[in-house]
Amino acid sequence: MSKPCIKRSPAEIMGHILFVTLILSVIYSLMRVIFTPEVPADGNAYAHGRSDYILMFIQCLLGLVVLSLPSIVGKKWNVTIPNFIYIMYYIFLYCAIFLGEVLDFYYVIPHWDTILHFFSGAMLGALGFILVSWLNDSEMIRVSLSPFFIALFAFCFALSCGAVWEIYEYVFDGLLGLNMQKFITAEGVVLAGHEALSDTMKDIIVDALAALLMASIGYSRLKAEKWLHNAKE
Repeated sequence: MSKPCIKRSPAEIMGHILFVTLILSVIYSLMRVIFTPEVPADGNAYAHGRSDYILMFIQCLLGLVVLSLPSIVGKKWNVTIPNFIYIMYYIFLYCAIFLGEVLDFYYVIPHWDTILHFFSGAMLGALGFILVSWLNDSEMIRVSLSPFFIALFAFCFALSCGAVWEIYEYVFDGLLGLNMQKFITAEGVVLAGHEALSDTMKDIIVDALAALLMASIGYSRLKAEKWLHNAKE
C-alpha cells in the first residue's frame, strides 16, 4: 500500500530550499575563511579578503538561527502568521544573505541594499499590524486600540527592528573589523564625518518610508472595515 502524498505549502517548500542553501553557504564561507589570506594576494582592491568571508559566514549562520523565528513566535504566543509573511520573510533572507553576500549582489546590483531595506521595512510593518491586531482581538488580553494607534505601533515596530539591525552592524563592524556599514569604499578609502554616516542614515530613512507606507495602507484598511461594520449596524 503506497503512502499518502504529503502536500507542502509554498512557504514550507521555500523554507526547505532556503535552509539547504544556507547550510551550503555556511560550509562554503567557512572554507574560504580558512584558506583565504587576510589581504588578496594580487592586490586587487575588489577581490575578497578573509574579513569579507568572515562577514559572509556570520550572515549565513545568523540566517540559519533566525530562519524559524516566525514559526517559534507563532507557536509560543499562539499567533496565526499568514503564509504571505513567511514567504516574504524567506524571500528577504534569500535575497539578503545568499544573493547579497554569497553572490555579491550588494556590489553587482545597484541599490540592492536600499531595495532590501525597503522590502524589510514593509514586511516588518505588516508583521507589526498582525501582532497588534492579535492583541486587539484576543479575549485573554483586554486591549482595544483605535486604527491610528494600531498603525502607529506597526510603524514603530518596523522602525525599531531597523534600528536594532543598524546597532548589530555597528557592533560587529567594531568587534570583527567588518564593513557592514560601508564606511570603507570598495577602493579602500575610509570615510569620515557626514559621508561615514550616509549608509546608516539612508537605511533608517528607507526603513521609515516603507514602514510609513504599510502603516498608511493598514490604517486605511482598518478605517474602511470599521466604517462598513458601523454601516451594517
